[in-house]
Amino acid sequence: MTAPTRSPARRAPRRLAAAGLSLAVLGLGVPAAAAAPHDAPGTPGVDQVSSSRNLRQIANVPKQQGFESATSFGTDMAFQGDYAYVGNYDGFTVYDIRKPHEPRIASQVLCPGAQNDISVYGDLLFLSTDSSRSDDSCTSTAQPATQRESWEGIKVFDVSDPAAPRYVSAVETKCGSHTHTLLPDEASGTAYLYVSSYSPNPTLPDCAPPHDLISVVAVPLDAPEQAAVVAEPVLFPDGGNPGGTVHPSGIADRSATTGCHDITVYPAKDLAAGACMGDGVLLDISDPLTPRVIERVQDPNFAFWHSATFNEAGTKVVFTDELGGGGAATCLPTVSDEFGADAVYDITGTGDGRSLERRSYFKIPRDNTTTENCVAHNGSLIPVKGRDIMVQAWYQGGISVWDFTDSANPREIGFWERGPLSATELVLGGSWSAYYYNGHVYSSDIQKGLDVLALDDRATAPARKVRLERLNVQTQQESGDRGWGWGGWDRPRH
Repeated sequence: MTAPTRSPARRAPRRLAAAGLSLAVLGLGVPAAAAAPHDAPGTPGVDQVSSSRNLRQIANVPKQQGFESATSFGTDMAFQGDYAYVGNYDGFTVYDIRKPHEPRIASQVLCPGAQNDISVYGDLLFLSTDSSRSDDSCTSTAQPATQRESWEGIKVFDVSDPAAPRYVSAVETKCGSHTHTLLPDEASGTAYLYVSSYSPNPTLPDCAPPHDLISVVAVPLDAPEQAAVVAEPVLFPDGGNPGGTVHPSGIADRSATTGCHDITVYPAKDLAAGACMGDGVLLDISDPLTPRVIERVQDPNFAFWHSATFNEAGTKVVFTDELGGGGAATCLPTVSDEFGADAVYDITGTGDGRSLERRSYFKIPRDNTTTENCVAHNGSLIPVKGRDIMVQAWYQGGISVWDFTDSANPREIGFWERGPLSATELVLGGSWSAYYYNGHVYSSDIQKGLDVLALDDRATAPARKVRLERLNVQTQQESGDRGWGWGGWDRPRH
């Protein structure tokens, strides 16, 4: 375990430019702890937009019929070819992004089952269900997890025709599938999925403690109907971080480790990084069926280890802390820069002697209001050779572009955000995921649908020349001689 570091008091809000944009307001009626005034200098009002000059919105596609409810949350994204695949608590949407300025909906699939975390590989799309359902169909209804016949897990779709996705099969997994990570194996013609789930309870027949494992689902690419759980490796034989104590912010307790929230794999390095509630881990995945923990760290400033991102060289990991579970206002002057933030870790040593050494924290240098849920969330690298630059979602804190090339001194180089959805109550919203793909930033907004942004900055300009065939952010890629390439192990099949 590394010792906590200390940082100066929170910086004053910093805004570079602002422009007004009127959009519809959607509310959940979640009361705020205390409504704050929204006319503070530099703070955008309800649905107004504030941004740096180098990051601007060029398109928005609102949620459509079937997904228009305020509880139909937009979630994670994956990309392949000219299409973006975006999850939603009620299913998923396929967008044609050949013209980023004019994205259009190619298809929409109603298939309730939060969170509908998503990935795509060739003809196949994978969808996570982490809400108890009456069965594994897309017409299922909510059903208590205390009933043994209730279902949660992975669904598989055929997207060889993006305009007409077809349901193929489903696999039940212990405690459901909150997220999953794609690990393709071209040699065996198999897509492995590392399924992350957590929070067991003795009353749940399919999710009783202990639950210190991940599920490995194997999907034969030529016979996806035969998908099945093939391994359940235990990552925390000692039970993991017991958690339970109040986090210094007072917003939440420190989470115990009862599984993982998210895992990012780097196949070219035989490495994975796991964000596992109370623990951050580095894994050897040279044998996909037996991932092995080689380093484990805890951080007294973290409440909930949420996600992980390697730098392109595989020498660093950015871990995120989802303080408050994504539903709290943590980007406030009363909340330390070390809480609800990113932590930058260097990977030192070799082989099984590798260690994770924390160098710094990063948090957006702007204060939000108490009616805005804001905390570090999903982001991706921007492919600039020799630099470590990331675009990241912060819910209603917006989208941040930041540089961590110097691990000890990360800095923001661009941002874009909407003002609060409401001036009087905390309404769950904002950017769930913000990813860079083939020249543009795409954001899945919980309430507002798909946003497309143009990034025009000298530091990131080389990324515009990079063209990927596919992007599943939790499956990281290695650069080749011509920039970022896929190598032979991961190519579309259609």
